[in-house]
Formats: sequence, C-alpha cells, structure tokens
Amino acid sequence: MALHFDIAQVQLNKDGEELCGDSVRRLDIPGGVIIAVSDGLGSGVKANILSSLTVTIATSMLEKGLPLEAVVEALSETLPVCRVRDLAYSTFSLLHLSPAGRAYLAEYDNPPAFVGCGDGLLEIARHERDIHGRTVKETVFEVADGTWVALVSDGVLHAGIGGVWNLGWGWERVGSHLARLAASGLDAADMARETAALVARLYAGRPGDDATVVIVRIRRPRLLTALIGPPRDRRDDAAATGELMDGPGWKVVCGGTTGNLVSRELGREIQVDLDFPDDGVPPTGRLEGIDLMTEGTLTLYRCLETLRAGRRVRDLEGRRDGASRLGALLLRADRLKLIVGRAINPAHQSPDVPPELAIKHQVVEDLVAHLRTLGKEVVVRHY
Repeated sequence: MALHFDIAQVQLNKDGEELCGDSVRRLDIPGGVIIAVSDGLGSGVKANILSSLTVTIATSMLEKGLPLEAVVEALSETLPVCRVRDLAYSTFSLLHLSPAGRAYLAEYDNPPAFVGCGDGLLEIARHERDIHGRTVKETVFEVADGTWVALVSDGVLHAGIGGVWNLGWGWERVGSHLARLAASGLDAADMARETAALVARLYAGRPGDDATVVIVRIRRPRLLTALIGPPRDRRDDAAATGELMDGPGWKVVCGGTTGNLVSRELGREIQVDLDFPDDGVPPTGRLEGIDLMTEGTLTLYRCLETLRAGRRVRDLEGRRDGASRLGALLLRADRLKLIVGRAINPAHQSPDVPPELAIKHQVVEDLVAHLRTLGKEVVVRHY
C-alpha cells in the first residue's frame, strides 16, 4: 500500500511585520508530493515576495520534470545574489516524496532538514554540487512507516539568542525536541504547533526573525468506510451493507434506520448505549463488526460543528458522545469512503425540525467539503 504523508506547517512573523518573510508551497503530483521552503532576505513585504517567487518557480519547474540545474539557473537569473552583503536573495529547501518510499532533498543556505524515526534522528549523507555558482546540498534516502522529516528556517534555530540561549536554540537542541515530540505519537499538526509555540516563548513573544516549521510524518494510510442513511430502494440494502463490510479500515454506521438495516442484513443484534454523556447528542449503539454506530443527522451536524470549531483528535479523545467519537475517527482517517443512502426520513420533513437538520444530504455535503479542506481523500458513493 502506498505511503501517506501527514504534512503541517506553522509560521511566525518577525516582530512588527504583517507578512512572513518565509514561504512554503506544497504541490501534490502523480509521483507524490513536493514541498518547498524559502527564506527571503530581510523581512516583511520584500522578503515575502522573494521567498514566494522562489517556492513557486521551484515547485512549478520540478512538477514539469525539469532537473535541479534548470531550477537553480532560473532562480539565479530571477533572484541574483545581493552584491552588497554577498548573500542570496532567498534560500530554499526542496523535498520530493514518493508514495513508494523514495525521498529527494535539495538544500541551499537553509538549515539542514531533520530526518528521524521514532525518538531517533537519522544520519543522512549529503553531497555538495556547484550549480551556477551556488553550492547546493543533495541527498536521496528511503522513507517508511514511522519516518518523519522537519524543515525549518533560520528563525527557529536562532530562537532565544542572547536570552535563554546565548547562541540561539541551535540545530542539535531543535532536533532533540522534535525527536521527543515524534516519540510521543503527536501528528504533524501538533508537532508543528508545539515547536512553533516553544519558538515564540524562546523569543519572549517577540520573534527576532521569521520562523517556519514544516513537519512531515510518513505512515501507512488510515482508512474508514461509513454507511450514512438507508438506500432509496430497499432492494439495495444488501448491496450497501456488503459494500460497507467489504470496505477498508474502520466501519461506521450513521442513522437509526441505517443501523437496523445493517443489523438485519448481518443477522446481528444491536445493543444501545443508554448512557447519555451529552444531552444534545443521541446515544450510540454497538454491533459486532462495526467500530462506531451513531444516530444520523443530528449527530452528523454536531460532529460538523465540532470539526469547524477546530477540535483536534487530542481534544476529542476520552469523550463518549457519538459526535465526538465520530469526529475523532474522521480526523484520524486519511482516506474515507462514504456510502450515502438517498432515502428520505419523513421525520425530518416536519416544520418543527430546525432547517439545518431537515436536509441530511446538505449536512453530509458540508461535512465532505470540510474534510477535504483538512487534506482528507474522500470518495462518496450514493444508493
């Protein structure tokens, strides 16, 4: 099975600047994903423009299959070296990851990327190449389930300079910090947030430089299949249930009528959890072979509200109501298959039902749209 890349980034602006002088661009391509990080010379608007140009040019050219020499040449002609300070107008780190487990990394004047597995850093040999007068460091290495990569800008290494650390946080201490976070099982988003938060504290809340943290966690994809609502034609009940049970990963059933049809088709009895941990969310049920069984539209709507509020898996862990449990599963899953029944629930046609709950399919569409904004791969199948 192809590898999944959990990618997140957090940036801090230099104190007093409205724009970050660092730029990040992610580009999903058939051969995997390309991530570019650039640090523009100086700070503010000018630095932001320079770094934005760098990541856009680099990723666009790599997407077209052009060699690194052509990329560096284009950058050299577009963004020449500052003759006064003999510094590049922008730096770059380019990371290309393939689902088969091959990684290519090119770095020019950026801090070396961190590559690790669990709580250990991996030694990655880099080779220097002179390309149009620029010394670029390159490496090719293998990644697998459990590998992680972190790309940072100078502002991260310099955090705390002249204060907590005389010479700044430093590459070694940053690496140790990242390894500890990785070993704790945090996802990419939480690793990036935790690291950026510590950078801000080391700067005493007033960053002396733009700071960028990009985290990539590599793993096998987490899969989920859900049946939401009964089919319009009852003759399709068996097919919908079969597709659910044959689907990959966690199995989820949403809706009372849906749960009954799955119970009937499987010949298994539902056990209802009569404990109401949240008065606003109906109880869940238990059925052998199903990881989560919830009520339908109301639970889906409450789940959507929870996700829109920015709740993370760690916020939902331990909560027993159906909306929180469903939200946690959806957030954990990378690829989701939603089997959506088109049957109309007469109870939802009452004028007493709130408008947002009256149209179940709109709630499902909104949920799908939101999951896609979170980077989830969602396939919807209708019955």
